[in-house]
Amino acid sequence: MQIAYAMQQNKINILSTSLLEQPLIAKAAAKNIFIENISFIETEINRNEFLHERILHLAHHQLTVIFTSKNAVEVVVKHLQNIKPNWKIFCVGSITASLIKENFDEGLIAGTADSAGALGDVIIRKKNVTTALYFCGDKRRNELSDKLQQHNIEVNEIEVYKTFETPYALTKNYDAILFYSPSAVSSFFSVNKINEQTVLFAIGNTTANEIKKYSDNKIIIAKEPSKELLVQQAINYFETHPIPD
Repeated sequence: MQIAYAMQQNKINILSTSLLEQPLIAKAAAKNIFIENISFIETEINRNEFLHERILHLAHHQLTVIFTSKNAVEVVVKHLQNIKPNWKIFCVGSITASLIKENFDEGLIAGTADSAGALGDVIIRKKNVTTALYFCGDKRRNELSDKLQQHNIEVNEIEVYKTFETPYALTKNYDAILFYSPSAVSSFFSVNKINEQTVLFAIGNTTANEIKKYSDNKIIIAKEPSKELLVQQAINYFETHPIPD
């Protein structure tokens, strides 16, 4: 657990269920919003030799490839060992797209979207995609693959990392909680309850839908799937909805 700033009375206290960069925490603190970081999930890279050889083999073929998380991009890049394949790449989110631009040819990005479901629509509209390789984690949702297969697009999934829930029982209340994945939502609510006044912020619609399984509290969804934007929306919200002393 990483405590970035000491909690202060009569200040706005927020819990982030994933670690945030220090500049983001400082930006919030400048507005009297104090963020505590507690990670409710952990990821583990699949390091087996078969996966490594398979990715190296795929690097020499022209493929349509899908990434819906930065974790998958980071794992695949490690296995590629500086090889830059000629893939047509579809991805979710600005962070994932930025990583792809850093590690692949930027021109390889064929389409982006803010959610897996929306990305499916982007791929379907291309008309010329008949098969796709989906690098993903073991906790992926079926929405994207199901949608593509319903439109006769074959999806081959390759699990490159695993996600583990790491529940943590809280001993304090927060004015808001930031969630970045359905797995983190499940992990959090497995051992915690919240006050009715706590505002919940979600990185996207899938995460928001998971929150609704556990809480009727107010949910604010990020305009784009970005930690930076989610924190900024929390700052904006509490600037217009201050907590009484």
